[in-house]
Amino acid sequence: MTTIQHAQIDWDERGNPHSRAFADVYFSTESGLDETRHVFLTQNQLHERFTALPADGRLVIGETGFGTGLNFLCAWQLFEACATPGARLQFVSVEKFPLSRADLERALTLWPELKTFADHLLAQYVAIHEGFQRLVFDGGRVMLTLLIGDALEMLPQLGGPIDAWFLDGFAPAKNPEMWTPELFAELARLAAPGSTIGTFTSTGWVRRALNAAGFKMKRVPGIGHKWEVLRGSFIGWPEDVPLATPKPWFARPTPVSGERKALVIGAGLAGCATASSLAARGWKVSLLERHGDLAQEASGNPQGVLYLKLSAHGTALSQLILSGFGHTRRLLERLERGVDWDSCGVLQLAFDDKEGERQAQLGAAFSSDLLQVLGKDEAETKAGITLNSGGLFYPQGGWVHPPALCRHQASDPDIQLLTHRDVVELRREGDLWQAFDGERLLDSAPVVVLAGAAEIKRFPASEGLPLKRIRGQITCLAQTPASTSLSTVVCAEGYVAPGRLGEHTLGASFDFKSDDLTPTTAEHLGNLELLREISPDLSQRLQADTLPAEQLEGRAAFRCTSPDYLPIVGPLADRAAFLEAYAVLRKDARQVPDTPCPWLDGLYVNSGHGSRGLITAPLSGELIAAWLDNEPLPLPRSVAEACHPNRFVLRSLIRGK
Repeated sequence: MTTIQHAQIDWDERGNPHSRAFADVYFSTESGLDETRHVFLTQNQLHERFTALPADGRLVIGETGFGTGLNFLCAWQLFEACATPGARLQFVSVEKFPLSRADLERALTLWPELKTFADHLLAQYVAIHEGFQRLVFDGGRVMLTLLIGDALEMLPQLGGPIDAWFLDGFAPAKNPEMWTPELFAELARLAAPGSTIGTFTSTGWVRRALNAAGFKMKRVPGIGHKWEVLRGSFIGWPEDVPLATPKPWFARPTPVSGERKALVIGAGLAGCATASSLAARGWKVSLLERHGDLAQEASGNPQGVLYLKLSAHGTALSQLILSGFGHTRRLLERLERGVDWDSCGVLQLAFDDKEGERQAQLGAAFSSDLLQVLGKDEAETKAGITLNSGGLFYPQGGWVHPPALCRHQASDPDIQLLTHRDVVELRREGDLWQAFDGERLLDSAPVVVLAGAAEIKRFPASEGLPLKRIRGQITCLAQTPASTSLSTVVCAEGYVAPGRLGEHTLGASFDFKSDDLTPTTAEHLGNLELLREISPDLSQRLQADTLPAEQLEGRAAFRCTSPDYLPIVGPLADRAAFLEAYAVLRKDARQVPDTPCPWLDGLYVNSGHGSRGLITAPLSGELIAAWLDNEPLPLPRSVAEACHPNRFVLRSLIRGK
């Protein structure tokens, strides 16, 4: 992992931003809007293409160099003006040095006619950290995926077709690393058939290098001080250059044809997120829940923690957490602060030397707007209570009322919540999956997403997934006048959150053996012990030692996790056919047979989120939708593959099992 580095900006006398590092302008200081529209919108024929989109169509734009967001805002403005209702715009942009929010806001004041769109961007421009960061606008009609990092590290991890390229960035003479054959090869790899490209430079070697990558480029008249610019179209990958393709077990299944309807089984965080992401893309969704309402199991706790357990080494789990945290954090901006969520921050105590060393490594690996190492005095000031140690503070973290997030995500009119529907059997009839609760047919659709935590093991297609249930119990304590001083979530082996509606949540226990969800006095007492370990002072403020144990209240639920602690998200294959198709891997793991993966058409899974569901489940809903709609994935390809259901059967083959 590399610490995010914000752009260093100098401002001229007219308020225009200049890059200090590259000694270059972000846009033409005379005709920035006109140049953007001419170079990128006109040369990619976006007016005609937006107008021609059908009601369920979409266009994907890729960009090198997000900068001030001017190109994105101009494209969005044009899309809003001429695209039919129901059409969608996806914009993917790579940026190594993103502007701070304050600098972005200052730069965007230069364009009053874009204010409506700029305000929406600024409202979502929070928790922008390293890696893939997804921002959602207009109910999902417009999506922006920022790839925060070096272009030649980010673009190879991007999966999905790009319809139009904005080749931007600082001038080739100022930033030659952004204008290389290696980068142009990535643009070509990602280009959809008929993809177009526009760029402000007409430099001969840039034109020749793009031609060599598979684009057909030509010079066209420029605008303002630009005599000429380049436009082009993708004519095909060079025949003499090998094209790297995903291994068949991680390739995309054939897109589902016919009715855009899906059954999502399970209305917790994963199910509601999946339903929301599909509905935003025009799918009709039946959300089937065996209980009488959504968020009745692990997603039903009164307070969950937006907690980032990261690694300084850039693991797949860390990348997922960093991207998922940002996505959830931006979603929460749409909920009621103080009741549905609160960005009070999260303090993870350095409760022993090993934890202190881990926190010091993280403090060196990540920027201070994500996490801060605090000494004991600073931590106590931040938390408002006396503590035994300092710790790691996440200023953008906080607590969430998970049912509120579920309800928000399930509120789309294209989602029908069907309660008291306990799906016990799935049958495939023609092109449809049918859901039964015995002999009664509940509903049918071409697509089914299994999002019912460990309950998905009841179906033969997913019974082999190594999901395990872990019982957890929370304890709820009434807020006291003295406990109102707690101003942030504090975690050690357990956690305690500031009061919500007069009540603190603390916990949670871990029990790998019990299948009984009746809250126990013993685990309430265990949670009170966790509270004392966090802060004897807070325990006294809550009068925890005086409370009759048998009168303590709380709830128990099952977390659902996988052996590698990554969620299981993606399309399902036929296990027996998979083992037969790729049996050669038992002898040689380096083999890549050209046999297509034996997918179970239209069957997907979103499960195994453990105690991180608030962070990983919403973005996993986006991942499911991207798999289904052949979109650019919202996560690096390596992370999506690390979460793929096929990883387990693949490992068993390679290990000779």
